[in-house]
Amino acid sequence: MATSGAVREVGSKAELDAAVAGARAAAVHFWAGWCEASKQMDEVFAHLAVDFPHAAFLRVEAEEQPEISEAYGVSAVPYFVFCKEGKTVDTLEGANPASLANKVAKIAGPASVAESAVPASLGVAAGPAVLEKVQELAQRNGSSAAEGTNSGGLPDSLNKRLEQLVNSHPVFLFMKGTPEQPRCGFSRKVVDILKQEGVDFGSFDILTDNDVREGMKKFSNWPTFPQLYCKGELLGGCDIVIAMHDSGELKDVFEEHNIPLKPHGSKNIEAVGSVGSWFTSLSKRTFLSPVLTFFKMMRLDRV
Repeated sequence: MATSGAVREVGSKAELDAAVAGARAAAVHFWAGWCEASKQMDEVFAHLAVDFPHAAFLRVEAEEQPEISEAYGVSAVPYFVFCKEGKTVDTLEGANPASLANKVAKIAGPASVAESAVPASLGVAAGPAVLEKVQELAQRNGSSAAEGTNSGGLPDSLNKRLEQLVNSHPVFLFMKGTPEQPRCGFSRKVVDILKQEGVDFGSFDILTDNDVREGMKKFSNWPTFPQLYCKGELLGGCDIVIAMHDSGELKDVFEEHNIPLKPHGSKNIEAVGSVGSWFTSLSKRTFLSPVLTFFKMMRLDRV
């Protein structure tokens, strides 16, 4: 049963499944606290919850609930899932208030306000409160046009930084988490494939830097993560990497680019900007070795 006018925070997949199954219509917002677009769309989402009191409005912290995010194929925020009679009928990715309002209206029926106050661009989706918020967001976004951008719409400094990351290693992976601790199933799968291929690769945890995360979507013209690069060229995301690996094409690409391949099981990971991997490696050696000797060395290049 939907709580009139309220957005409900969901803390587990079981809780979400029960809420969706128990509602005639339900809208689910996958969001992240660091994402400005998520915050803006959450304001619209809250207004829609008031306008459509008979629908369930649910919110999921995407990165805190990886099981739910994986189950619904969430790879970017804001992301919305629309359900009717317990079944998913539509989705929306990105910050588009008008589309959000219209999709809610399709599953929940007319809003509980006078339709004469509703703008044509929103159909019968929302009332004056939502219209006011949409106009506010449009003005805010329009007044924040970036200066000093390149043809891809990125600030020159960010574009240069992304180019440096992409070209920092012959094989480079933008992922969620680190190779030692992936934070989504898709990233974990690509890491496993690269290990099987026996290729050295660098990586960057996009969850630690929102500028890189959002910038790479424009830089590569690829909206989701992980993203795998070889010699500065995008190979693709998880599905493409899996297909290339299964067909043997991925190994061919590495060989064509003269990427050295190691036997399966060799260490082949370097996380850019990550910490803690040395301690993980040390702890493994400590517990796996019956006798371990520590000794001091002097590096000649620092004398």
